[in-house]
Amino acid sequence: MSALCAMLFVPCVFTQAQQTKTIPKIGFLADPAPPPDSSFLLGLQSLGYSDGKNLTIAYRFAKGQHERLPGLAAELIGLKVDVLVTVGTPAAVAAKRATSKIPIVMAIVADPVGEGLVTSLAHPAGNLTGLANLDTELSQKRLEILKEVVPGLSHVAVLWNSGNPAHKRALGESESAAKALTLRLQPLDVKGPNEFKSAFSAMTREHAGALMLLADSMFVAYRARLVDFATKDRLPSMFWTRSSVEVGGLMSYGASYADLYRRAATYVDKILKGAKPADLPVEQPTKFEFFVNLKAAKQIGLTIPPQVLARADRVIK
Repeated sequence: MSALCAMLFVPCVFTQAQQTKTIPKIGFLADPAPPPDSSFLLGLQSLGYSDGKNLTIAYRFAKGQHERLPGLAAELIGLKVDVLVTVGTPAAVAAKRATSKIPIVMAIVADPVGEGLVTSLAHPAGNLTGLANLDTELSQKRLEILKEVVPGLSHVAVLWNSGNPAHKRALGESESAAKALTLRLQPLDVKGPNEFKSAFSAMTREHAGALMLLADSMFVAYRARLVDFATKDRLPSMFWTRSSVEVGGLMSYGASYADLYRRAATYVDKILKGAKPADLPVEQPTKFEFFVNLKAAKQIGLTIPPQVLARADRVIK
């Protein structure tokens, strides 16, 4: 009788074990939401993962408010996620400060070594790895394009955010690039959308000939408003992501975020299969995008040279 009970009990235990088996949980921490097509999800799907089936994803978005990131990072850690994915330097910094144990994949970060997030690109050490978007190093290219497009350009206003830990170095790189191109920069520190109006008024007073924005999630969240200000002041603008050009900005040049999101998914896959972040080198972008909006150019009375249009990955007409 006891043997029969034991035999009946085994299937019950096995069934219960199946029901209680946990699936991996991913935490996703970002300032703005990712693009609607969610290249990160597509990257996971290509590797055989499906949210809600063989993994779950918990999202937390600060919506351009950097001060919310530490609390949101703590929430995700409290959910006992297996991997934490971050988008943007402020999010990566918040995640690193929140945990030294949970693996962190930086989907997009400007200068991971300079910010002390990793020891080196080849040997990250610690619990972080991922992808650097090289945004800090792209200032010269963006200024070169502006100078080629805007006749007689000598003065460029630069919007930056002192609340973004990556911006101090990025601004220094921009100033060095401007000096080499004989351009004068007008840095304008903007920490919130309530400061946009005063910043653009300062550009007008100083007769800025063009505008360049440093990469920041707050500028992404309010990109339509920034584009409206630039258009009203007939100011040629240079952004770093296509999303700003798609809402009416003049130009953008930078790493392909869609490509970075997809590649971040491969890091998650490797870590879930047992790899340690410290053993996965930080990669740099391999795909860059240049977008031009001819509608925006027409609105501000600017003609884009044919040789510039020929280099664009996409021209919005």
